[in-house]
Amino acid sequence: MARRAIPVGLVIAAAAADGAGSHQVAFYALLLAVPAAAVVALEAFGSVLDGADDHLHALLWAIVLALVVLGCAVRASAVANGAVPASARSALLACLAVFCVQAAVSAARELRGR
Repeated sequence: MARRAIPVGLVIAAAAADGAGSHQVAFYALLLAVPAAAVVALEAFGSVLDGADDHLHALLWAIVLALVVLGCAVRASAVANGAVPASARSALLACLAVFCVQAAVSAARELRGR
């Protein structure tokens, strides 16, 4: 559970840094989020292979990983300029949207279990 909070926190930190105009800090936060998201995505995929019925979360974590890698790749060339390409911001916002979907799915499963 704590492992899942690390990439979420780093992506939120990157969004906050972007909002504050510190695009280099946002790039490094996303760069740190890449291995954290990879670990969580592999862990979710491993639980699916072990027989857990959590296919949606594994898919959503794979999407988060792809979006974080895409956001880092697009930002890498623009870090020195101080400007962020629109596709990098879109990837970051899409990543935040996926986190919202994950939270909604988890909340729905929790409420359905009660």
